[in-house]
Amino acid sequence: MSELPIIQKTYDLIRWYVPILNRLPRNHKFTLGDRITTGLYDILEGLILARYATEKLSRLEQLNSKLDILRYQTRLLFDFDLISANRYEYAGKSINDIGGDLGGWIKQQRHKSKAISPSS
Repeated sequence: MSELPIIQKTYDLIRWYVPILNRLPRNHKFTLGDRITTGLYDILEGLILARYATEKLSRLEQLNSKLDILRYQTRLLFDFDLISANRYEYAGKSINDIGGDLGGWIKQQRHKSKAISPSS
């Protein structure tokens, strides 16, 4: 089974982001840095689990919320001057790309569930 692009994009974001988070000052590394890292791993794990789940929609919608939290946490890093504008831009673009893929997957699952459910 080939890799889903959203899973690869999330994996690539983790590979890029975690080393940056590991270099945060101590007072941010163990709070915001750890939360972002955990969130990234949760999103990757959730995408992989959703890929094999029969009921995908609720899982994907939860991941959408986690992705939104990640957006705000990344913005906090930037607002606290912990990452450069270039890194903030790259992270934002990557998160938005993942969000676009996730939104498309959610839309597809909603369409599928409407097609399967009996009409009222």
